[in-house]
Amino acid sequence: MAESLSLLAKIKETFAVKEVDVRAYSPLTLAYIGDAVYDIIIRTVVVERANQAANVLHKKTSSYVKAQTQAAMIEALLPELTSDEEAVYKRGRNAKSYTTAKNASIADYRKATGFEALVGFLYLMDDTDRILHLVKTGLAKLEMEL
Repeated sequence: MAESLSLLAKIKETFAVKEVDVRAYSPLTLAYIGDAVYDIIIRTVVVERANQAANVLHKKTSSYVKAQTQAAMIEALLPELTSDEEAVYKRGRNAKSYTTAKNASIADYRKATGFEALVGFLYLMDDTDRILHLVKTGLAKLEMEL
């Protein structure tokens, strides 16, 4: 059986995306893609567990993707991170963002940005297994069940 390519590898191949050193990306760029990756993980699990109306799915998803939850998750995960992962998180947390969350404190928003930067970094490094491990572990540590 042929080894299947990851979604990232398929996207790069299909659209002839050139290789870039992921460490060269700004932390806010990493957070931008990380936000989408984290969102798709949560939405996928919610949808796969129950075929429901979109507004019901949105309500279930929103508590997992809000800044407060992401901030709590990264706080719980800090002891689990490698030194490289912690450095990426801190770069994202400390990045000067020109936007703020509507319903989150500045501290939670910054931690959430750091979390999203870490997810984006791992995604662009094609380390899906690590992302899924961290998300599952973070949810378990917060005693949140999807």
